[in-house]
Amino acid sequence: MKEIIAIVRMNMMGRTKAALTEAGVDAFFAHEAQGRGQGFVNKKVLEGAEEGYEEAAAVLGEKGKLYPKRIVTVVVPDPMVDDVVEAIIAANKTGKPGDGKIFVTPLKDSVRVRTGEAGEKSIV
Repeated sequence: MKEIIAIVRMNMMGRTKAALTEAGVDAFFAHEAQGRGQGFVNKKVLEGAEEGYEEAAAVLGEKGKLYPKRIVTVVVPDPMVDDVVEAIIAANKTGKPGDGKIFVTPLKDSVRVRTGEAGEKSIV
């Protein structure tokens, strides 16, 4: 089993949900979040803005801003990982900064609380 964590734009959630459904994913979690990528932020200017220097904040402008995102978490059997990752990419790729990020991590086990089923039986 693998856990797939995708960070996507808020306005792409409809496309992401549809892509996950088409890829055979019936269940997932979505959380609101804020963040930003590496971008072209000058670290010294950022430090100045954090210390309260208005000039630094003005120079920083929108580049230091945190942007609203969604974190989508999916747990799938190993054979589904590539299809799910490709579906998320296809739904979210615009070619512009901010398209998102996907992390895939191994998952040792899971248990369905209602039935006590463990492993892949608990996620399908």
